[in-house]
This record gives sequence, C-alpha cells and structure tokens, in this order.
Amino acid sequence: MEHRHLTDSEIAQLEMQSCSSSDWARILIHPHLDLKYVRHCRFSGDICLGKFEKTFILPGGIPKHSGLFHATLHNVHVGDDCCIEHIKNYIANYDISSGCFIENVDIILVDGETSFGNGVEVTVLNETGGREVTLHDALTAHEAYIEAIYRHRPLVVDRLKKMAEERALQKRSSRGFIGKNCTIVDAGYIKNLYIGAYTKIEGAGRLKNGTLNSRKESPIHIGYGVIADDFIVQDGSSIEDSTTLTRCYVGQSCTLGHGYSASDSLFFCNCQEENGEACAIFAGPFTVTHHKSTLLIAGMFSFMNAGSGSNQSNHMYKLGPIHQGAMERGAKTASDSYILWPARIGAFSLVMGRHTTNPDTSNLPFSYLIEKNGDTYLVPAVNLRSVGTIRDVQKWPKRDKRTDHRLDSVNFNLLSPYTIARMLRGIEVLENLKSLSGKTSDTYAYQSAKITNHALNKGLSLYRLAVNKFLGNSLISRLEKISFNSAAELLAQLPPSSDTPGRGEWLDLSGLIAPKQSITDILNRIESGEICSIDALNTELSALHSRYYELEWTWAYEQMLLFYQIPDDGLTVQHLHHIIAQWKSSVITLDEMLYADAQKEFSLSAKTGFGFDGSAQTAEVDFEQVRGAFEHNPFVREVKHHIERKSALGDLWLQRLHTLL
Repeated sequence: MEHRHLTDSEIAQLEMQSCSSSDWARILIHPHLDLKYVRHCRFSGDICLGKFEKTFILPGGIPKHSGLFHATLHNVHVGDDCCIEHIKNYIANYDISSGCFIENVDIILVDGETSFGNGVEVTVLNETGGREVTLHDALTAHEAYIEAIYRHRPLVVDRLKKMAEERALQKRSSRGFIGKNCTIVDAGYIKNLYIGAYTKIEGAGRLKNGTLNSRKESPIHIGYGVIADDFIVQDGSSIEDSTTLTRCYVGQSCTLGHGYSASDSLFFCNCQEENGEACAIFAGPFTVTHHKSTLLIAGMFSFMNAGSGSNQSNHMYKLGPIHQGAMERGAKTASDSYILWPARIGAFSLVMGRHTTNPDTSNLPFSYLIEKNGDTYLVPAVNLRSVGTIRDVQKWPKRDKRTDHRLDSVNFNLLSPYTIARMLRGIEVLENLKSLSGKTSDTYAYQSAKITNHALNKGLSLYRLAVNKFLGNSLISRLEKISFNSAAELLAQLPPSSDTPGRGEWLDLSGLIAPKQSITDILNRIESGEICSIDALNTELSALHSRYYELEWTWAYEQMLLFYQIPDDGLTVQHLHHIIAQWKSSVITLDEMLYADAQKEFSLSAKTGFGFDGSAQTAEVDFEQVRGAFEHNPFVREVKHHIERKSALGDLWLQRLHTLL
C-alpha cells in the first residue's frame, strides 16, 4: 500500500504530541499508521513511516508497543512495526526495515558516501605493509591467502584488489541500512554501518565504518563495550565484552570476547578469540586462543590452539617489525611458548618452550618442538600417536556452527595429499640425516634444531605407518566405488582418468586443500580476465573443494606406485592385497598407540588432586565420579570400535582380493 502525505489534522495531532518538523510536506506515512504511537519526535529531511501495530515482549515479560517515542530522525525510512525510542542524539540517513527494536542509543548516522568497511586494506602478517588484504563482504580465507601470499604474482594480486574495489564501489551509498527484526539497545556511537537482518547490538560503545552480514538463520550479536572501526563481520558471529577491533575481518560463526584486542587481523570461520591480543595475524579456520597473557602477532595460523603465555616476535631489533611466520594447520603452542619470527612450524606440531633460531619444520609435520638448555629439540611424527591430535580432528567438524551458506571451503582431513606429501619428504629428510651423520650418531642437526637418534628412528616408523594408512584408505575408498568380477576388470577401473588433475604438489590455502596445478590454473584465469569477479572466484574455489576426493585418488594412485615401488604398468592384485594388509596393520598399530596414550589420562599420577579429604580408595572413587572409568570413556570406546571396524573391513577386502589371485 502506497504511503501518503500527512493531512492538516494529522499534523496538528503530531504537534499536540510534542512532535515537530522542519517541513511536514516531506513526511510520508502508511495509510494505516495510528499517530498516537508517534510522540516527542523531531523530523527533518525526507521521512517515511510505516504502520505500528506490533507489541514487543521484552525479557521479563514487559510489553512495549511499536512506534516512535523521544527520537530525532533526519532522512530516515522506518518500516512497519518498529519501536524506536529514547534516541539521545539522532538517527540520520538510514533505511530501517520492519520489526526493528531500537532503544536508548546515542546516535546512528551515515555521513557522506561510505562502503561500510568494504575496500579497507588490512596490513596482515607484515605490519610495515606489503601483504595487504582488501576487505569485502564475501571474502574467503582462500582469496585472502592468495592476495597476501602470492606476491610473486603481482598481476593476480592487482586483479584481486580491483575485484574487491569494484565490490566496494557496488556497496557504496550515502544511506545506511538496518535489516528486518534487528535489535539495537543501550548503544553509543554507530556511524556508517550496514546492519543485516536479525542483528542484535546490546551496549556496544562504538561501531564505525563496518558491515554486519547477519541473517535470520545465523544472526550476529554485538555485546557490551565493543569498539570496532573499519571492519566486516560475517553471519553467525558474536563479539562481546569490550572487545576492540581495528581494521579487522571476522568470518562466519566466530566468537571474540572477554576484552580481546585485535588490529589489522583476519579471523576466518569458527575462530574463537578471548582475553588476549592479536596484531597483523592471519587466523585461518578454527584458530583458538583463550588466555589474557597470549599475544599472536604477524603469524599465519589455522586449526590452531594457543596456550597461555604464547608469544611471538616479528622483529630482530634491526629494521623493525618486518618478519612474519607461519604455523601450519593443526599446530599448537604450549603454555609460555615463544617463537622468534621468521619461522615455519609443520602441520599438527606442538611448540613448547622458547625458540629463537628461526626453525623451519614444514617437512617434518606432527612433531614436537621442545626447548632444552636453550636449544630446540625436534621429535618427528610423535603427534601421530597423540590422543589430543585425534580428538581435535574429531571435534572440528562437530564445532562448525555455520549454516547452509558457507563462505570458506574447509577440509577437515588429518591425512591428505598435503600432509602425506610432507611426511614423504620427512622420511627422505630423516633418511638423509642418517646417511650423512651415521646411523649410530646420538644427535642429528636439522634446520637449527636437534633430533636424537631414538626420535629419528621412531619418527621414520610413525611416518611410514601414516603413509600406509592414508594410501590404504584411498585404495579402499576407490575399490568401494567400482564393480568388478575379475582381476582384469578391477585393474582396468582402478587408475584415475588421465585428464583428472591432482598429480604433483598440493597446497593448503587456509582450509582449502587442493592440487597446486588446479590453483595455478585459477590464478592464470584471473590474470587473463576470465575470472573477473569475486562471485566467480568463490564459485571456482568451492567447485575445486567439492572435487577433493576425486582429485585425492589421482595423487594417491601415483604415490602408491612410487611408495610400494610398483612399475607404472605392473600393478597386480597381489600388490593390492599387500597394500591392504599393510593398511590393516598400520591402522591397528596407530590405534593401539592412541589407546595407550589415552590410558595415561587414567594413570595414578593423573589422579593426583582427587579425593582431598579421604584415602587412596576415596581418590579412586572421586576420580571415577568426575572422569569416569577408562573402559567407559567415549574416546576409548571409539578407538576400540575403530579397531574392530577397520579389522573387519580389511579382512573383507583381503578375502575378496584373495578370490581373484
């Protein structure tokens, strides 16, 4: 129904209700608007008012009817059934959608033209500049990774920046927007803000030049004392408790709170940051820090958990903060750990103590870095048998709070072409160390770190077990997808299509695991102008992610022939039988290690602190009441069931293959 101008009697009624306007002719109202719900208001500029029929029921059961009360509006469009009251200063240049509740706010305005945080450059990783990422409201971890890291392809970076700038230009407006059913209460200064539907802002101090991409299915919450300038927040995220953000991107379903402070940083999906501080970090999916004493600076992380007191330095007191570092996916820091950048820590590794020799352990994943008498000791592959590692991998998919609309393409796999390739290099590295320094050496030197003889040999054994497990997993997955009645039919269908990509090196683009060649092809198409928009790029990256298992088999098949020294045209059923037998043995061995590691959590020393006021028997009962019995622990039971399932699966395929021999 079209809005109309006020009648003379309606103007008189509004004036009787302490309302005023610089020009009543510029006010349009819904034909069914009951003017008794417009009181103590001042209007200027172009005003459009909906009808007010809804009653809001506030926490505690208090009813409040929609309407305008004690507010100053300038160039504002108010949708149906909004309640706007006690605006201390004014609302200017905003379109407010239906069903919004806005109360006790200082000011909400757009001043001039703005892109609402789109187009802001974040000087991530290097504080002095050179790796800037341009913010926009559809930014993914993978696009940001390319823009920050691929500086050796300046045309790609330039094209990405132009795409982001074009998107920012599309968002540019002199009017703000507040989506349907938003709540804004007890807030301070809100300027140049795009507020998506179902956003809830409660007690924020200052929100300036930003976008809140909230949706009904996954609303955004901004809590008390929050200060944010030049930012974008994606749906499902919450920012609470005096958190301070400056030039930051917060991805989907993130939680920042308890006074967290961040500047020039990117946080992608499902990050959880509390209490501490971040500066110029690239926080990929599931980066977590909980402690006040933790500073993350100038680093790239993903699937990472920072222990209390974790710290890094990004300068060596010469040319300033020009250094940066990376902890690859799944890496952790223990309490009071320290790393002097530049350094690169391998995937799923644990850092304990202080490390000032700039280690690069990227080819030795799943390791411990331990400080001993000022030296860095490396324990390769030991995290493969850690309960904590497996528990992390199991919990990440369960803790993915995103709904159907997912910007980041996240691969949760522990073993993938990316990590297995690093293990294969690790085997080569460790074998070379033995060859060069002698098999009987007590200690080996690698990348400014030391590896003991025992740790080296154990690492080789664990890496080989993991490679057997991965290649067997891929083989069985392939076998389950094909039908065959003879050895010839089986062997004919096993190889991947010759035109399927996947061979060669694989990359981890902050959550997206993909062949390097496929990424290179996308970059080439960006340079040529074939991919010329953010939406087109996101579509390509998402499609690549969806083909992961198809591409994985291409890589795994080639590596299977190399690892088991099988000629390209000489694969036989006997080889397959041997590979699955190796897989079964490796899976059971690794699971038994996990079982033994879990048992340590129920040892006598673990029970220290239980049964304070009783005997040893009381401690035992107290422990079981709190932690449960070892045999009934869900993880322990799952490990035992996993052994049973995989043993049965292995036996099934060994039997099927045996009939073809």
